Amino acid sequence: MINALGTMFTKHNVPSPTVISLGQVWVDIMMDVEGLPTSGGFTVADHTSPAVGGSYRVLQASSRMGVTTQHAGIIGNGPWASMIRRAFDESKIEHIGQDRLDADSGFRLVLNDGERKTFIATYGVEAHGDEHTFDCVEPGDDTVVHISGNTLLDHSAAGIDAFVHRTAADPAQRHYTIVLNPTNTLHMVSDHLLEDLVLARPIWSCNRQEARTLADRLGVSVDDSLSMTVGGGFDKSMSELCRSLGETLRAPLVVRAGSRGAWVRLPGGEVAHIEGFPTKATHTRSAGSCHTGAMCAMLARGWSLADAVRIANAAASLAIQHGINGVPNCPSYEDAIALVETDSDTAKD
Repeated sequence: MINALGTMFTKHNVPSPTVISLGQVWVDIMMDVEGLPTSGGFTVADHTSPAVGGSYRVLQASSRMGVTTQHAGIIGNGPWASMIRRAFDESKIEHIGQDRLDADSGFRLVLNDGERKTFIATYGVEAHGDEHTFDCVEPGDDTVVHISGNTLLDHSAAGIDAFVHRTAADPAQRHYTIVLNPTNTLHMVSDHLLEDLVLARPIWSCNRQEARTLADRLGVSVDDSLSMTVGGGFDKSMSELCRSLGETLRAPLVVRAGSRGAWVRLPGGEVAHIEGFPTKATHTRSAGSCHTGAMCAMLARGWSLADAVRIANAAASLAIQHGINGVPNCPSYEDAIALVETDSDTAKD
């Protein structure tokens, strides 16, 4: 099989691939509205649909890609927590984190007016961690640890920092892989924690907005004029964003762009564009979590970063095509590989 870079796929057999997420899990309640009401006003929502969100979507994707999945965050006790636990059982996700009996997990109202989504969060036990929250996590050689940006914004951030200092302070000695999703609200992340995460040299996986927010926070200068050029401007601007941010991070970087694929840079290397797969945009929720989860699974299974991204591109495309109620539905490992192989065969003809 040939990858997007024109070279053979690189895979090393791994005995027990595992993905562990340190992210938070809650319930999303999506409500389609014609418009947001003014203060004191009234509106009617159509197609109200609750779904487990947060890092669950990453773990669900990893599980469907055929690896062991574990969640190290906190789950509570109540109707929302019960919904989360059922989803975990159905997706074969093991909860290894803390169980709280005194409070429920949280939920978010997502108001979708067709143009933008407005979020109203009610935090639950998932946000009530401390420096000992992730003491249960002992990653092995074949483990990918996923850190989500939502865990960096509240009390759980202390647990992330403690975990990084305990297991990953020296990247050269680390025997497992970290994949980190930043957040669009990086202004809420402390300078101390952000510095520790940058020094840990994880694999950073971002969409375009997250990458720009991270670049702004780190003081990285990005040439916006490239996006204004006629013909190929978007590709050039994405490549420049990946290059400039990657040079500052001095760590592997993936910048996603939906059906356009992703731009990837390894430390000291050139930026590579990994093509995506054409997809009709019928989803109301992002496929970014599916992409991240599939990429984590492929890395745990021993694939190189470029190849893991290529397979994740295929998984995200299929997830959108087979979405349920607007929620991307991640495919199996076999289906994602089949799409990549079909695309490779077509390219050779």
